Amino acid sequence: MLTVPDALVPVILRAMRANRTFVTADGARRRIRERQLRPQPFGPPPRLSRTVRIEVAHDPWPVYTLTPRSIEPAGGVVYVHGGGWVNQIVGLQWRFAAQLAVEARTTVSVPIYPLVPFGTAADAVDGVARLVRSSIARFGRTALVGDSAGGQIALSTALALRDEGIALPRTVLISPALDLTWSNPRIPIVQPTDPWLATPGGVVLAEAWRGGLSLRDPAVSPLFADLRGLGPISLYTGTRDVLNPDAHLLATRAQEAGVDLEILEAPGQVHVYPILPTRTGDRARHRIAASLRV
Repeated sequence: MLTVPDALVPVILRAMRANRTFVTADGARRRIRERQLRPQPFGPPPRLSRTVRIEVAHDPWPVYTLTPRSIEPAGGVVYVHGGGWVNQIVGLQWRFAAQLAVEARTTVSVPIYPLVPFGTAADAVDGVARLVRSSIARFGRTALVGDSAGGQIALSTALALRDEGIALPRTVLISPALDLTWSNPRIPIVQPTDPWLATPGGVVLAEAWRGGLSLRDPAVSPLFADLRGLGPISLYTGTRDVLNPDAHLLATRAQEAGVDLEILEAPGQVHVYPILPTRTGDRARHRIAASLRV
């Protein structure tokens, strides 16, 4: 895979207009309409099967299972992809999932959960919690990983499982969306540096994603939850990301609740930097895989 210099990432994102879904409310509404009319494909790239065995089942969503070809796996990981609750999993995320399977020597389950306008936060949390329970029954010790919107779902799911008496051995959050009210006063300070996300479209997508729940419900905005009883959390965040201020709030609240949360902040890095094809992203991916190895 081609490695992109870290300094070029913001330039490329701005040239691609990567923030067009988020920078205006109309941009978000257009993206929702596009996805309603023309759902995206979601299957893994063909070359992925060189390093992992891939199976798919429907329960009721498509759930892909990635198992390393070269070693006997131990335990499981459920990986919840991001995409602003409206975009499907893409090649970079599939490659990340395969790398986790190989380097963590584990079985990675990837749910294709229903997106806006067809899915809601409650649907996603219920389905991912069911998948984690299934992974525990099949593979044993199971961790959760999620990036961006998937980070919100992962943490909300970890909270729901905690309420059932299941404390996960590790939850890895990559640039997670934590507060869908978008009310942190530091967001406008970070916003000019972020080439990817923005509040106006985020507000529209949050309204669609919450369904009938309050924006402050833990299934929507896990930052407002009582965090006590959660297992260890690793949180990766870049400083050029409007979600970075809420990452620090979560770290503070986790400390107050007695939760083991390690925040790994990368200065100058953008949203979901650990899954990007950069040297900084590569180092983060290796670290994540090592933290998940049984």
